[in-house]
Amino acid sequence: MSSLRLRKPSEAAATDVVLDHCDSPTKIVHRRRWRLAFTVIYFTRALESLSKQVLGKKTDLLRTLSYVAINVDLESSDNPREGDCPSLRDVDPKILSNLVREKSFESLAQLGGIKQLASILMTNLENGLSGDETDLMQRTNVFGVNKYNKPPAKSFLGFVLDAFKDMIIIILIACAVLSLAFGIKQHGLKEGWYDGGSIIIAIFLVVIVSAFSNYKQGRQFQKLSKESSNIRVEVVRDGRRQTISIFDIVVGDVVYLKIGDQVPADGLFVDGHSLRVDESSMTGESDHIKVDSENPFLLSGTKVIDGYGQMMVASVGMNTAWGEMMSSVSRDLDEETPLQARLNKLTSSIGKVGVSVAILVLLVLMIRYFTGHTQDDAGHREFTSGKTKSGDVMDAVVRIVAAAVTIVVVAIPEGLPLAVTLTLAFSMKRMMGDNAMVRKLSACETMGSATTICTDKTGTLTLNEMKVTEFWIGKEHGSVDASREIAAGILEVLLQGIGMNTTGTVNMRPSESVPEILGSPTEKAILSWGVSKLGMSMDELKQDWEIIQVEAFNSDKKRSGVAVRRRGEQVIQIHWKGAAEMILALCSDYYSQSGTVNIMNDEARSDFGTIIKSMAEKSLRCIAFAYKKFDGSLAQVHAKLEDDGLTLLGIVGIKDPCRPGVRKAVEACRSAGVNIKMITGDNVHTARAIALECGILNPDEDLEDEAIVEGVQFRNYLPEQRTAAIEKIQVMARSSPFDKLLMVQCLKQKGHVVAVTGDGTNDAPALKEADIGLSMGIQGTEVAKESSDIVILDDNFASVVTVLRWGRCVYNNIQKFIQFQLTVNVAALVINFIAAISSGYVPLTAVQLLWVNLIMDTLGALALATEQPTNDLMLKPPVGRTEPLISRVMWRNLVSQALYQVIVLLTLQFKGSSIFGVDKKVRNTIIFNCFVLCQVFNEFNARKLEEKNVFKGIHKNKLFLGIISMTIILQVVMVEFLKRFANTERLDWGQWGACIGLAALSWPIGWLVKCIPVSGKKLFFSH
Repeated sequence: MSSLRLRKPSEAAATDVVLDHCDSPTKIVHRRRWRLAFTVIYFTRALESLSKQVLGKKTDLLRTLSYVAINVDLESSDNPREGDCPSLRDVDPKILSNLVREKSFESLAQLGGIKQLASILMTNLENGLSGDETDLMQRTNVFGVNKYNKPPAKSFLGFVLDAFKDMIIIILIACAVLSLAFGIKQHGLKEGWYDGGSIIIAIFLVVIVSAFSNYKQGRQFQKLSKESSNIRVEVVRDGRRQTISIFDIVVGDVVYLKIGDQVPADGLFVDGHSLRVDESSMTGESDHIKVDSENPFLLSGTKVIDGYGQMMVASVGMNTAWGEMMSSVSRDLDEETPLQARLNKLTSSIGKVGVSVAILVLLVLMIRYFTGHTQDDAGHREFTSGKTKSGDVMDAVVRIVAAAVTIVVVAIPEGLPLAVTLTLAFSMKRMMGDNAMVRKLSACETMGSATTICTDKTGTLTLNEMKVTEFWIGKEHGSVDASREIAAGILEVLLQGIGMNTTGTVNMRPSESVPEILGSPTEKAILSWGVSKLGMSMDELKQDWEIIQVEAFNSDKKRSGVAVRRRGEQVIQIHWKGAAEMILALCSDYYSQSGTVNIMNDEARSDFGTIIKSMAEKSLRCIAFAYKKFDGSLAQVHAKLEDDGLTLLGIVGIKDPCRPGVRKAVEACRSAGVNIKMITGDNVHTARAIALECGILNPDEDLEDEAIVEGVQFRNYLPEQRTAAIEKIQVMARSSPFDKLLMVQCLKQKGHVVAVTGDGTNDAPALKEADIGLSMGIQGTEVAKESSDIVILDDNFASVVTVLRWGRCVYNNIQKFIQFQLTVNVAALVINFIAAISSGYVPLTAVQLLWVNLIMDTLGALALATEQPTNDLMLKPPVGRTEPLISRVMWRNLVSQALYQVIVLLTLQFKGSSIFGVDKKVRNTIIFNCFVLCQVFNEFNARKLEEKNVFKGIHKNKLFLGIISMTIILQVVMVEFLKRFANTERLDWGQWGACIGLAALSWPIGWLVKCIPVSGKKLFFSH
């Protein structure tokens, strides 16, 4: 039997009667004693509470010597009273959880229905919870928080272990261990550990730095994941509607739901109209479930697709089915992006070349060693058949294998995927500061290729701060605050239309004279006008009238309707509100200011059309009010609200000014080669006026009919007509979400990379279809946000342009790093290969090459991947999705630098000893030092692919300067202090000066090379 532990004495008794039949006599006695004790405690506390209430009223008491009589009024009330129940701690969360999850009407009936459950949970269904911190804390302690347990994030050790799984690293470790074993065997522990130990330390250094970068970036993604799941929810507490975080919801809260909302917890329907939810996320069924008093169960994680209502929260967090499901699913923000996939292919191609060179070097060195063509440090022949010890042979073989493997390490640019991850993580963090929250990583880089942005008008191009500035009643222009000029009968009906046909609320606070108005910007503007200018009282309207049926507003109908009836009467009034020309088409009569009803003939209809056009040309949103009296049965109303033969009450013009920086942002997009198309639900004239104001339409060029089209017109085009017209269309008015989807599909067919903004539930298909879906953080519904790739937190078009800049920056940073990385790869491979073939030795040892690898991969990625976007990025055309990663400009730069490095280092290899007058070991140190310093100086060249001034804006990137400084300091330490570890010799000032001078020459070479013009764009390595 399902019930709460907390029961009334009568219920407890009834339950025990049933249980008494099946239990032993001892148990029955014990149970009856407990029941008796419970009844006594319950009655005593209830009596004490009621006594306090009566005594508090200071009423006269009937006294005798033997007793005091207290008149206790046990009036029924929905409101819980202190003392009605022992404590929330006596409520079993599991029963509440199963109640909603199993949709158990039986359990709900046993609890006495929703009102009785509200009483048990100490919730006032009208005013919500008190909002008292102690009460909220107690509810959290008893029922849990509205969060689900996520799978634990990967630890730092996990990333370290992942790094050690790399096959190259495993081979290197094997070589290092062998080298260590042979070294100790030959020279003893004190001297013999250096070679092998050095390699092991270098490997650990590379692994730890790489793991730390991945770990930090993983933490960044976790933080963003938490941010994106922090939904704002509207609840009523202490009689006031307020917005709180989904994580702050507690059991007993009364939550407001509207189209597009995600149900934030398991709950029960309290009140509402036409509420339908999509439970496919929970059940897999795509049918839309109607929720009302007959089916009151609302599951967490489901989406509201029609209507509005209020629900009482019954279970939160891990006590919901959604919580259990989500706790077993980790959201993978670390998905492979298209750019990472392309880079992995590039890495694979370069890796194959590197492996081929390494195998060649291995063969050459082995042949030279075993044929006796190599000498040791003393100048003696290293290998003599039958004479050389097996330990020495093995030592030499291990050294050769380690050198070949290290060449592979340098040749494989494993830093490329890391660079993408780093630059994406960095840009995601910075974009968050610029009011853009990335939900899908690939959107960051795709945005850089965007050729067209389809944007909404309201709230994106405009401020979304609406105000009624114009009012027409009949054909007469009325003042917005001239309520006295309107006939009393019309004013009364108009106020009904404003106050009853709305999803907004007006809260009168005792301490303040100005009421608090909540709702969408349009609703707020109309309600504010009704309250402040027309003297509307929402409380009086709700007392006098009851709502029978509601048809909620959506983007297709562009209107909302409500059927109301005065309490105690039978006559029903149907009110409609919506887009002016659409409401006008439904009207057969209209009121004049004096209160007379006039027939809506063709002339009147034309006059009203002119009025709407004149208002729209002032950038006003035109909303019309109409109504109809209906003397029929409720069954007819519940079938469908009548929307023909209406009487027009009036038309209001709502001003929504353009955002201050929007014109500049549109111009920035134009100069970047990105086309802007405005898609709006407003009429053609309002759309034209706003588009001109924002700079989307050029008054000199774009005012022909082809630039502006209505949704219905675009929809009815033949496919080939649509394809031909799409490039010229700049503005689409009176559009439906389907028209937006159609435009996106058409643009993609033409080869465009399309970004789309959307805020409504119905925008979800277009947001999913687009290459980059941008939802609005303030006005956007949860359904829209779930369907999007990036959430624009301030709903501002300027932030969309910022995302575009960051997208281009990501791509640009990756290209810089590729250029830098490949320069090192080419130089290292050529030098080692030629030296191995000619002399039988590689000048750069395993430890030195690992150090170069660290500079290149991790530190280089950090330095170049964290460059911030510049204005120059917005002066170039978009990068096509199929454009090669390595452009001609990059090839020009990297080939010139690699060639210079190869010439310098080979000269040092063959002539270095005679030039500097030094031995082989010092010469090899000079080669190593010069090679590393070349990379340091070339890192500056890589900052700008085409600009000659590579130092521009360098002071803004503190991380770059820090990494360069750290690299130089560590290089000095390697050369001067870690002689045995790095196999180097100390250099004098002259040798250091020579190394720095040779490396610094890469700057003037880079400057001169950039003077060479590059023709054409296409190159290989495009896939």
